[in-house]
Amino acid sequence: MAQVYSPEQARRQARVSAKLLGSWQRKNLVPSDVPLTASDLAMIRGLAGLHRAGLQGSRLQDCLDWIASEFGTMDVVKNARVIHRGRRSFLRLPGQEVELWSGQLRLRFDAPEALRFDSLDAEEETRRRRLEAEQWFQRGLDLEQQGAAVDEIVSAYRKAAELDEKSAGAYVNLGTIYFNARMWKEAERHYQKALEADNTYPLAHFNVANLYDERGETELALQHYEEALRLKPAYADAHYNLALLHQSRGQTMKALKHWRVYLELDPASSWALIARREMRKLMDSSLIDGAKSGASGTRRGRGANAG
Repeated sequence: MAQVYSPEQARRQARVSAKLLGSWQRKNLVPSDVPLTASDLAMIRGLAGLHRAGLQGSRLQDCLDWIASEFGTMDVVKNARVIHRGRRSFLRLPGQEVELWSGQLRLRFDAPEALRFDSLDAEEETRRRRLEAEQWFQRGLDLEQQGAAVDEIVSAYRKAAELDEKSAGAYVNLGTIYFNARMWKEAERHYQKALEADNTYPLAHFNVANLYDERGETELALQHYEEALRLKPAYADAHYNLALLHQSRGQTMKALKHWRVYLELDPASSWALIARREMRKLMDSSLIDGAKSGASGTRRGRGANAG
């Protein structure tokens, strides 16, 4: 299904006022029908670029009249790009570069070949893609809360990751979906992508540690739990899981250390009851040897999501 936008969403992405968008709609430069398509949004962005370059009112109309005469279509506005050289501004269009000088249009004939243009400069395009990625990420969260089909949720998070390769949260949530489905290789692949996108993201380290712990790869699990705590010392769930992991390995003092910190951070939850039970087992001298056979608590944060 093609992406569509409400007028409010479109004007926010193009950073224009409702009044300005309304004026373009009254002039039939932008459709008044809703929802708006991606093509409509491109037109709004192009018009916004002209507006910010100083082409407003009659100056904008003169520019649009010239474009219609020169190209026979207004679609080129969607690919217009305003550039600045010192105090001079130029409007780039396919095969043309037009100087914006006191509202007058002056053609340049020194461009020997058609130019390649984007509707926005690189920085603005990156900002736009990240904003759209955030919207797809939020859609994924909403779909999860609504209990939507897994394929639909996965599609939303994948779209976020495609638009912004630094979208660590999208990769984490994809990994979590595969983790909960016990598809370990896919889960690990997406958690690693999250770490590649942001190696300082505690949740990514925590989740991949849960995965390694689940698979019995305790050394790798320890490394990532500890890294999660290095990045976020008050990460209660990481303390909880490290306590269980050390307890299962017979490392009583290390387990007690993390149980104590966990209870300082989370003293009142139902998980705290389990933590106190496990601590009592370790502190009871008659059971310390038995504790080496393994902890009976449940790991915290299985399939933890980025919110």
